[in-house]
Amino acid sequence: MSNDTAAPIMLELVDEQGTTIGTAEKLSAHQAPGRLHRAFSVFLFDDDGRLLLQRRALGKYHSPGVWSNTCCGHPYPGESPFAAATRRVQEELGVAPTLLAEAGTVTYNHPDPASGLVEQEYNHLFAGLVRAPLSPDPEEVAETAFVTPEELAARHARDTFSAWFMTVLDAARPGIRTAVGSRGGW
Repeated sequence: MSNDTAAPIMLELVDEQGTTIGTAEKLSAHQAPGRLHRAFSVFLFDDDGRLLLQRRALGKYHSPGVWSNTCCGHPYPGESPFAAATRRVQEELGVAPTLLAEAGTVTYNHPDPASGLVEQEYNHLFAGLVRAPLSPDPEEVAETAFVTPEELAARHARDTFSAWFMTVLDAARPGIRTAVGSRGGW
């Protein structure tokens, strides 16, 4: 008899300083009250300084159909956050960043009232440029949009965004300015 069940996806559990202290299955790490784990968030911009947003696919188990940053996810145990960020940009958006630089870290705890799941993350932030045409995976991404700061403010006022979006964007702003310069006024 064959086993058709996929292997569980494991995450790195960390302490408040970001030191690995163990592993946990992905869903269990997100169940209330949540367990602090390593994550990453990517912010990619075009040459005009517009931020690439994605609306998460409706089939995602966590925060489906909401707008969020370019890409986010979790490194596998032992995988560097930079390698994981590059891998997931390719998997989700079908493109490799032209430039990708570290933009800091932030720790947060954001419950998602819709799902009951908790984002309790030690999040590595990255900022960079994208110049190649996107080819989003429809299982991951429902829609993409490049936005100016003004367009983001209008969209944020009318649309639903991920619970973590403003926390990671605000924390990444100094690194964004370093990585992509003053283009776009971020």
